[in-house]
Amino acid sequence: MNVKDLETLFDYTWWANRRLFDVLSQLSDEQFVQPVAGSYGSVRNTLVHIVSAEWGWLDRCGGTPRGPALKATDYPTLASVRDRWEQVERHVRDFLSALRDDDLSRTIEWALGGGPKHTSHLGELMQHAVIHGVHHRGQVALLLRQLGYTPGNFDVLFYYERAQPERTS
Repeated sequence: MNVKDLETLFDYTWWANRRLFDVLSQLSDEQFVQPVAGSYGSVRNTLVHIVSAEWGWLDRCGGTPRGPALKATDYPTLASVRDRWEQVERHVRDFLSALRDDDLSRTIEWALGGGPKHTSHLGELMQHAVIHGVHHRGQVALLLRQLGYTPGNFDVLFYYERAQPERTS
């Protein structure tokens, strides 16, 4: 893995997030916070968890500090979540632009909550941040279906196809 690979993964996740936000914009404010199902109970809660976690991993890796985990109740509307998401995207872009390939092997000590300490390479933690977002974005897609909306397909293959339309087989 190199920095360019990480940039591509994050570009994909931001592309997919934008596609998801296009569908989310159809929700009423009530549907956005409505208890539906899933690990976090609502579309809003799941989205806030995703952006909070991405920022948390960035913080652990030496990027812009997040502070405590974000609270879903601080984000009453989709617009408020989207504003935070765009801010975190800028933080991650700035962080990635300053990285060198050698930085990805730097060892980072981390813990979840007050749990045991672990060590991982910076590149692995940033890759995890993307994969974590993919996992929960899939949950949001399911919640949207339960609310009667079709989220569309934001698989990475469609990102690659869009990103390189001149590519031939």
